Amino acid sequence: MSVMRFAVTPGEPAGIGPDLCLLLASNAQPYPLIAITSRDLLAERATQLGLAVALHPVNSLALPDTPAPAGTLYVLDVPLAAPVVAGQLDPANAQFVLDTLTRAGEGCLAGEFAGMITAPVHKGVINEAGTAFSGHTEFLQALCGAEQVVMMLATRGLRVALVTTHLPLREVAEAITQARVERVARILHQDLKDKFGLSAPRILVCGLNPHAGEGGHLGREEIDVIEPVLERLRAQGLDLVGPLPADTLFTPKHLEHCDAVLAMYHDQGLPVLKYKGFGAAVNVTLGLPIIRTSVDHGTALDLAGSGKVDTGSLQVALETAYQMAEAR
Repeated sequence: MSVMRFAVTPGEPAGIGPDLCLLLASNAQPYPLIAITSRDLLAERATQLGLAVALHPVNSLALPDTPAPAGTLYVLDVPLAAPVVAGQLDPANAQFVLDTLTRAGEGCLAGEFAGMITAPVHKGVINEAGTAFSGHTEFLQALCGAEQVVMMLATRGLRVALVTTHLPLREVAEAITQARVERVARILHQDLKDKFGLSAPRILVCGLNPHAGEGGHLGREEIDVIEPVLERLRAQGLDLVGPLPADTLFTPKHLEHCDAVLAMYHDQGLPVLKYKGFGAAVNVTLGLPIIRTSVDHGTALDLAGSGKVDTGSLQVALETAYQMAEAR
């Protein structure tokens, strides 16, 4: 692909995704950015918000090679199944949401796009429509045929990847196996090199238990599971530090000398990251053959069409996708 262009999917049409895309169009982007969604939806939402955004239609045979001017948004039209009312979910449009994701993902795989940026979807309404859907990450994993994916959230100055994601806390310890820790650590290391341009990434690894198990007195997962994996991978040249107590790992003295943190479970690492970068964090899916970044918030149905939304997270998601593509 001679020109790097990017796809953005506004997600749930009744949510704030369309608003965010329209607001971002007020500033020129450094690369061609194509919204894959309904042009009618964007036009109606722009009227509701009082935004003068020129919606420039494009098609698969003539994708743009130059960035859109400020106040203009390229749109690859995907028709809605039913009219949209901001803030009101409609299962009739669930397939529309999946169609936009499929088009963006397939475009990345085909080399039309250097990466895709996703605004939030509403999992519940897609499932109500009869399609089993657990999230963007799993959907794109299946679409791309990826064996394993890793969720990483990032904000300026901190990246946190997860060994386990959306599991009840009582199931986490059982899910922390040597095989899983090794797979996730390898993907994190490789994607930091390939997609972030880090030649020798340094990764801090959290223990699972308080005080990283305190020599086995507060749990043996560090001794029996995590440490053997880290020793094995260090012998292969990976720069892995730990397992460290999570309560002291997230301090400047440690973080200033690392490129990413590997946390064992969702609420071990993400509260710190979101405290540091709330409203300006990005979700990155590692392990895919494509670049995919996303906002770190939900559909905010109550704010759709109100003009009271913050574009910070989507802007960081865009910037991160650009940086990853440039590093590649």
